[in-house]
Amino acid sequence: MADVLVLNAGYEPLHRVSVKHAITMLVREVAVVEESVDGMSFGPYPLPRVLRLVRYVAMRWLYRGGRPTVTKDGVKRRDGACAYCGGPAQTVDHVVPRSRGGDSSWLNLVAACRACNHRKANRTPLEAGMPLRLTPRIPTPEHGMVRRRPRARPLAA
Repeated sequence: MADVLVLNAGYEPLHRVSVKHAITMLVREVAVVEESVDGMSFGPYPLPRVLRLVRYVAMRWLYRGGRPTVTKDGVKRRDGACAYCGGPAQTVDHVVPRSRGGDSSWLNLVAACRACNHRKANRTPLEAGMPLRLTPRIPTPEHGMVRRRPRARPLAA
């Protein structure tokens, strides 16, 4: 078991944490176990699969302007596999190439394997004879597309 799902007090998915972090949350009593691994425990605590926070955490930073920030990892997570052949997603591809006026938005980016990305090159899927297996969409909180807070950067001297 690699990680534990953390739910907000209102049962919305927030993020995933390591088992070690999950146990720390239980010890600090900031979360309770919603679902556990049958027959396994860690000291007095059942080994958690899903935790729920005791107090509600305001998530205003999650979706500013109603849309999550576009990232390569986000596109690959949204699609899960190559949008052209269904193989493993290694990179992202612009459906309408940037050189032809395409932008880097959720609706113009799809996950792709390197072979399909090179084969499609600077063409549209129709021109390349490579139909999309999925329709690009803007992810919603229900899809688990949680954006992490940006890391604080040190001030320049």
